[in-house]
Amino acid sequence: MNDNSQFTEYVTFMTGGQLFGLPIARVQEVFRPGRITCVPLAGAQIAGVLNLRGRIVTAVDMRNCLGLKAGHGGDPAMAIGIESRGESFGLLVDSLGEVLKLADGEREPNPVNLDRNLARVAAGVYRLEGQLLVVLEVERVLDFAVDQIGAAA
Repeated sequence: MNDNSQFTEYVTFMTGGQLFGLPIARVQEVFRPGRITCVPLAGAQIAGVLNLRGRIVTAVDMRNCLGLKAGHGGDPAMAIGIESRGESFGLLVDSLGEVLKLADGEREPNPVNLDRNLARVAAGVYRLEGQLLVVLEVERVLDFAVDQIGAAA
């Protein structure tokens, strides 16, 4: 690998048995979600809202948003806090992984056989030892959740 390579750090997490990554520059914080209040008439992608140190945060159910199989019932283990368009969001995930520093040149385009729900929100993939890391584009994830809500109305 040459010394001029650009690197990006990713916060990794598991949801529905799949490994995902978000650029660390987009992540505000990670936290255990407290009590989530349901929002009437919201689509399945919106788990509700929660109060995080006085801020109202929209909780996005990543399993529903990405079309992944439903969980085992209980509360989500962790949330990844992001800001977008002046709003706060908490992406509900099964578990957090580690922060990985990966070379931009090693990121590959989405494979042709990637699930179409994932392909709509993915910015590429990394082939790691024994698994595929799907890099998510935050704006696409949030747009997809809003589109799904609009389609359900």
